[in-house]
Amino acid sequence: MFPEDIADLAASVIQAAAARGWTIATAESCTGGLVAAALTAVAGSSAVVDRGFVTYSNAAKTDLLGVAGAALAEHGAVSEAVARAMAEGARERAGVSLTVSITGIAGPDGGSADKPVGLVHFACAGPGGTAHARHAFGDLGREGVRLAAIRVALGMLRDACEGA
Repeated sequence: MFPEDIADLAASVIQAAAARGWTIATAESCTGGLVAAALTAVAGSSAVVDRGFVTYSNAAKTDLLGVAGAALAEHGAVSEAVARAMAEGARERAGVSLTVSITGIAGPDGGSADKPVGLVHFACAGPGGTAHARHAFGDLGREGVRLAAIRVALGMLRDACEGA
């Protein structure tokens, strides 16, 4: 279902999290649940994956993850502040060890001079705190941006598990 490198990354996340007895939740916007899908495609993932939040709208980010309306108004949905709030809100609400959040502009529309198509913010919240990453992938096409975002999100989860 997923390219081999994504399937391998997902398997490494499941293996590393299971070895630590950790559970995972995802908080996704522009990827629409694809990170959770990649993780749950791995046999044995039910021991690790708790849930995935697909929070495409600002209202969903607020209702499901507790992202403050003020953060959305001040920084916009595609921002470090919102990515961090999504990851931390998912961790708190799901009661899991580790979360990853993704919020970005996959295109083909929706970009601006400040926030072009292909801009994606990520956050990973776990026992060691919350890490942020910002990637400007460029206009790779909607599918290309989403696949690139899945790779980064899975990499952040893997690194958080292995760095513990």
